[in-house]
Amino acid sequence: MQTFTEGVCDAVVVGAGHAGCEAALALARTGLKTVMLTLNLDSIGFMPCNPSVGGTAKGHLVREIDALGGEMGLNADRCALQYRMLNEGKGAAVQSLRAQTDKNAYHREMKCVLEHTENLRIVQGEAAEILTENGQVMGVKTAYGGIFTCRAAIVATGVYLNSKTITGETETDSGPNGFSNATLLTRNLAELGYRIRRFKTGTPARLDGRTVDFARLPVQEGEEVFPFSFLNDRVPSIKEQTPCYLAYTNRETHRLILDNLERAPLYNGQISSTGPRYCPSIETKVVRFREKERHQLFLEPEGADTTEIYVQGLSTSLPHDLQKQMYRTVEGLEHCEIVRYAYAIEYDCIDTLDVLPTLEFKKVDGLYTAGQINGTSGYEEAAAQGLIAGLNASLKLRGKSPLVLRRDQAYIGVLIDDLVTKGTDEPYRMMTSRAEFRLSLRQDNAEIRLTQIGYDCGLVSEERYQKYLSSKKLREKTLTLLNSRAEQKMADALVQAAGGEPLKAGVTYADLLRRGIPLSSLIETFGILRDLPRDAALSCETEIRYAGYLKQSAEQIERAKKMEEKPLPADIDYEKIEGLRLEAREKLQRVRPLNLGQAERISGVNPADVAVLMIYLSLKK
Repeated sequence: MQTFTEGVCDAVVVGAGHAGCEAALALARTGLKTVMLTLNLDSIGFMPCNPSVGGTAKGHLVREIDALGGEMGLNADRCALQYRMLNEGKGAAVQSLRAQTDKNAYHREMKCVLEHTENLRIVQGEAAEILTENGQVMGVKTAYGGIFTCRAAIVATGVYLNSKTITGETETDSGPNGFSNATLLTRNLAELGYRIRRFKTGTPARLDGRTVDFARLPVQEGEEVFPFSFLNDRVPSIKEQTPCYLAYTNRETHRLILDNLERAPLYNGQISSTGPRYCPSIETKVVRFREKERHQLFLEPEGADTTEIYVQGLSTSLPHDLQKQMYRTVEGLEHCEIVRYAYAIEYDCIDTLDVLPTLEFKKVDGLYTAGQINGTSGYEEAAAQGLIAGLNASLKLRGKSPLVLRRDQAYIGVLIDDLVTKGTDEPYRMMTSRAEFRLSLRQDNAEIRLTQIGYDCGLVSEERYQKYLSSKKLREKTLTLLNSRAEQKMADALVQAAGGEPLKAGVTYADLLRRGIPLSSLIETFGILRDLPRDAALSCETEIRYAGYLKQSAEQIERAKKMEEKPLPADIDYEKIEGLRLEAREKLQRVRPLNLGQAERISGVNPADVAVLMIYLSLKK
């Protein structure tokens, strides 16, 4: 094939999904000449699965992306149809924002942002090869022979590498939603030294909303919560939001599935790759939980300009004829018509133990991976990695220190540390339970935790930074006010009405909060803080109410930081360290942790092994 020069740039981003978009924007916005290479311009920022952003722990990621200067939160707010706060009845640490979004608008708006970003060029084409020389990225070659000369490359190919969609007995070499797949890059990545693996995910059918009997289904209205982006002040009123609906499978649904498992690709041997544990197909749920009489479903609009309805909870790869029968067993869907049938999709991805905490490949300088190629599941996880990969490539090319967020700093830090330290044998999904410091990593304080970091890296704009400084000052003033004295008689009346014991003189608003009085009641009773934004109110209320626990968490964080500050030599030969168990030697040699903190988090390395490493380091001094 004849090769030709496509141009010279600083970095090439391969892929335009949620990871690719954030990576390209992070590079271009920090002044680097960037090329985004995508198989199809119509798939930029595309949502192949659920038309939503956020969710449990995922909402935290979106707010962290926003605090660092990323785009996902802003774009989700621009395209939101409905907002809800998940786990609102639980503690602030596990409450998570989620929004139904207009799928077509999300793609359109993100494409518009990219097209109007300085330093960014978008090209439709397939990446065939990452060109290297002496272990350094030199360029990216396309399937047509075009060569982009560059110093860094971010591979964010999503589920497109050698992807195959499966519905019943029918298998098609394609990406999601009928888009073309990428067939050339996997071999090159393997030649560069990546370990390749095969994962699977799937999606439900889309229904024609005109054929759904919504009158028979429980309605799920939106809520007036706070938006994803700290640059936005409010969300639409409940009346302005689009409702969703609940539905349930039943015994007939389950009987139909169990009677036809021999035609189910997941159970007849047709699919052998690893699927997501926390977002299983309906076949898996019915087989695994045979005692359950029903499973909850959510009927969600795909957009404001379409009748398509997404049926969350009913993902399947059953044949078309069985799909139609199955969906019609659900109350309210008896006469439904399917406009897009459900499918499973298999794809190539890499082993993230080959990747540094910066998301750079250990064997090639300037080569980064982000998103589902790293074995993760979900738009939010992908976008978070894309931002970090793009930002680290930018920092490296600008001669600055890399950004590695610790587990105590961000959910993004937990996500990446899990990937590069523990690895994953199944599509990885972020959950609040994965974060040991989750009380400190709340979605309401993401701006306080991360915006200064984003600004120092050059990604946070001056406008965003000034708003952060104003928010920080407002938060400090609010905490000062809440620690001041409240009017005694009004405070006594409020506590007595709540069934509490009489108060001593000199009670503060903070004392009332610690007594269990909600901040909203204080605002209403005393007429204070009426204009305080919802997220700032939640943040201040939590800081006061959980002050003791937060202090304990801060002490644990300090102990963890001391372990992180003890680096391990890059050339250490773990096979020669006496006292290490065989499993520990193998795992340490494979992962090659950067410090003692990372070493102790490796699966198969126990406290005794860490003690051996500490002795080894003391003797090396």
